[in-house]
Amino acid sequence: MVSLGTERMLVEFGKANFLEKARQQPDKVKEVLQKVKTDGLRPTINAVMNKLGQPLPLGYCNVGRVIGIGKGVTDFKVGDRVVSNGPHAEYVSIPKNLVARIPDDVSDEDASFTVIGAIGLQGIRLANPTFGETFVVVGLGLIGLITAQLLKANGCRVIGFDFDQAKVDLANTFGVVGVNPSKGIDPVAFVNSVTDAVGADGVIITASNKSNEIISQAARMSRKRGRIVLIGVIGLDISRADFYEKELTFQVSCSYGPGRYDEHYEQKGQDYPLAFVRWTEKRNFEAVLHAISTGAIKVGPLITERIPLEQFDQIYGNMSNGRSIASILEYSENDEIPKRTISLVHSKIKSGSGVVGIIGAGNFTSAMILPCLKKTQARLKVISSSGGLSGTVLAKKFGVEQSTTSNQSILDDQEVDLVMVTTRHNSHANLVIQSLLADKHVFVEKPLALTNEELMRILDVYHQSGKSISVGFNRRFAPLALQMRNALGSTDTPMNIVATMNAGFIPGNSWVHDLEVGGGRIIGEACHFIDLCTYLTGSLVNSVCMNSLGENPEENTDNASILLSYENGSNAVINYFSNGHKSYSKERIEVFHQGRVLIMDNWRKLQGYGFRNFSSASSGQDKGHQIQFNRLIDSIKRGGDPIIPIDELVNTTKASFAAIESLKSKSWVSVQ
Repeated sequence: MVSLGTERMLVEFGKANFLEKARQQPDKVKEVLQKVKTDGLRPTINAVMNKLGQPLPLGYCNVGRVIGIGKGVTDFKVGDRVVSNGPHAEYVSIPKNLVARIPDDVSDEDASFTVIGAIGLQGIRLANPTFGETFVVVGLGLIGLITAQLLKANGCRVIGFDFDQAKVDLANTFGVVGVNPSKGIDPVAFVNSVTDAVGADGVIITASNKSNEIISQAARMSRKRGRIVLIGVIGLDISRADFYEKELTFQVSCSYGPGRYDEHYEQKGQDYPLAFVRWTEKRNFEAVLHAISTGAIKVGPLITERIPLEQFDQIYGNMSNGRSIASILEYSENDEIPKRTISLVHSKIKSGSGVVGIIGAGNFTSAMILPCLKKTQARLKVISSSGGLSGTVLAKKFGVEQSTTSNQSILDDQEVDLVMVTTRHNSHANLVIQSLLADKHVFVEKPLALTNEELMRILDVYHQSGKSISVGFNRRFAPLALQMRNALGSTDTPMNIVATMNAGFIPGNSWVHDLEVGGGRIIGEACHFIDLCTYLTGSLVNSVCMNSLGENPEENTDNASILLSYENGSNAVINYFSNGHKSYSKERIEVFHQGRVLIMDNWRKLQGYGFRNFSSASSGQDKGHQIQFNRLIDSIKRGGDPIIPIDELVNTTKASFAAIESLKSKSWVSVQ
């Protein structure tokens, strides 16, 4: 089912020009201007263009049959008819808490309204209606009409307002008192009239309108201590007087219910205990299905049109007319196993010529890796993504020959020399091992591994493979880093380094902080600077001590200071902070060595003090990605030494583990 309101906003935003997009997102414009100040114009333009170029899959209401079940899933079996909030696609992969089994007496068409119905149901639960109360629904679109029916099922008297007479008439058939304000009827006066001047017990707003008049009318038509719940999108310039005098409550409803945007609930399948959270997302889905099954709500009359998938443009090409309520996309019956790889470009490739297969099609792959690889002599044969959409879009944009949803097809491809792993951190170790076992060279974005056990397994396979491992420690390849190393010379005498990362705040619920998925910010990101310090000192770390901010420092790994002791006597302090301001330089390096000082600021400026033949240098903000990939592809094609020695990769990885161990033990930890 096509949710015309939500999907129309996405489609219209996608069609808008840059100026219109900026007007719709003024907060993003401020971020862009700030980034220009700190990072420069070109990196900012590249980042913005990459963000705007990312595809957004449409749709979140679908019905189908289960064709496969993931590990640990016991609630479903192959062949079950289910509803989910996956995108419009022939095949979708959905976590188990976002899927519900359909009762036998509910048709596919009717069941496709489940997810959208849960949006209205969650708004009702927040409003907490009781039998006999009067509720107003503002906006009789798809969500509004379902919400009105659910309120009727709760024993409420329901008044609905909309400017489309056809929708008002349809609402009347459901027992709703439908009203069209364009007929000269004042909504506030009407509600006061039919409630004997008491006012509505609750108002649920499902409309989409930028006007502030809707929230004002909702307040004025409410009784004292009435409840107002917003499901739609409206202007929110609230009059304090309207709310103060009546002691009104106002709440914004979040999508389908408890669990929404909770990584643990949605992605990891960790349910909330029913005794404490009665109505979660999934249980709201099931409640809507039950209401459809019993006839408490009728969704069939809401269907405006049924369109074969191949004619999707009949819906998406004309979404601005506002007349449709619900459109159904129908898929043809197909028992064939879905194709997991599609070819976009055909060319002949010889093994051993720098043929690349990429596993992962996320933001970094789009913004940095593929643009850099396009400037090398690499042949981009295949890219893999879990959903297919992002990989296919990137394949078309950068001339990659194939897009696939099967990592194994990359590993089995005899023409692929180099596998590049750019997925989430918890998958790195296994994909590196699988790539080596498949007789491929492998490049993996940092970190190499999340645990010492993973690292040992990698090394066991590596020593038997005869293939190379590269890790995306690109900072050492930055033009200014190369100049620093050159200025310092090849002497093995000790130096002091102070490296500061103004890393920026990341919300606590991000996967980066999840130790099982992201490994935390020290292992996942500060490892960049451990490697850089190793490169500048020309030595390996032999011991580490780390301390962090706050009363419970062991719980705060994104505001930490790491002290590194090197085998050649060098010391390095890495200050990794997330509590600074965005306007300050994100990265800064200071090196003190033999009466000389180097200061690198944000990969744009380098100052030298006490050097005979060097005083300063500047660069467009370049963190070394292009040089890194140039050298990587050259090494694959020509052979020779890896771009970073394996002992340095292992030492950096172990040093990041030692930093976490030091934080817990409150002592120096040796790097073995």
